[in-house]
Amino acid sequence: MSEQPVQSGEPSVPSAEPTKFQMPDLSASGAGSSIQGMSLLSDVTLNVKIELGRTRMLVEDVLKLGEGAVVELEKLAGDPVDVYVNDRHVARGEILVLNDNFCVRISEIVEAPTERVRASA
Repeated sequence: MSEQPVQSGEPSVPSAEPTKFQMPDLSASGAGSSIQGMSLLSDVTLNVKIELGRTRMLVEDVLKLGEGAVVELEKLAGDPVDVYVNDRHVARGEILVLNDNFCVRISEIVEAPTERVRASA
């Protein structure tokens, strides 16, 4: 390996011409690029709700609820629960207990309303 001598004297001045920015490829052509594409969503906030069931109660009865109160729901134990993202029904699943925590196993993805319209047309 030959080393080139370092020139002393004037410091190098960056070129005054702008360089064109190269946009990274975000297509899902490989596993690495899809992971990189998913990282773009890492700071997106989504409101996720799991609906265990519904019931109707008078305000008077709601005010009487306290710790340990039992509220009867329309769904039975073992019935699928609905998953909503930003108030849009996106999936159904089942409640599980894992390490003393409740979690939801997704068992069905609900079709988007636009897909249902196209399928029936």
